[in-house]
Amino acid sequence: MSELLDLAVRAHGGIERWNKVRAVKVAASIGGGLWYVKGKLDYLKNVVVTCDAKVERLVMDFPGQDKRSVFEPDRIVMEKADGTLIEARDDPEKAFEGDQREKPWDDIHVAYFSGEALWTYLTTPFLYTYAGFESEEIASIEVEGETWRRLKVRFPDYVKSHTREQISCFGPDGLLRRHDYTVDVLGGATGLNYASDYRNVDGIVFPTKRRVYAYEGDYQVVKEPLLVAIDMGEITLSFS
Repeated sequence: MSELLDLAVRAHGGIERWNKVRAVKVAASIGGGLWYVKGKLDYLKNVVVTCDAKVERLVMDFPGQDKRSVFEPDRIVMEKADGTLIEARDDPEKAFEGDQREKPWDDIHVAYFSGEALWTYLTTPFLYTYAGFESEEIASIEVEGETWRRLKVRFPDYVKSHTREQISCFGPDGLLRRHDYTVDVLGGATGLNYASDYRNVDGIVFPTKRRVYAYEGDYQVVKEPLLVAIDMGEITLSFS
């Protein structure tokens, strides 16, 4: 690991502790302008997410609705709570080809987009130590009087995420401040994902609030509209 990645991993709880984590379970409320545009404004208002810590897999339960989605990179399944199949889609990324801004999403579109996003968010920065990831520190930036060190990360082909190359910005304490990227399935739409309200859960430190805005030019934030808001309630870890 680079010195910056090592600092970040230690600040978020350390690789030794993370290696014992099997899954992360989060009660969350997710909203923002993106979901309005895609016809799913309150769809993720009350969900429970279970994220596998080592393999890209994320289950999203919808309390009181007798349904859940199962995200894996090459297949999305919608099923009832007892496992009865509702619908499924193989190669789900392909369904985004030609996607227009105002084109509504179906449930499987949402399951894919939220699955690859949340799996990345909930495993960062430990994810960057996994096989095939490449990272390098690039020039730091000053934001509101604080120096943010930046790690440019290239994702391997076997991981589905917003895009192949992303940037994580870390504060002097090593905690993630912002996650910068473009989104392939949204035609290269830009995102500045601000992370805050940290909480220590059984030795692993998570940001429980995320706010995502577009950016222009050299990462200049566009304050309106708020694209995505993620608020995390109870977080529990399962250990192997």
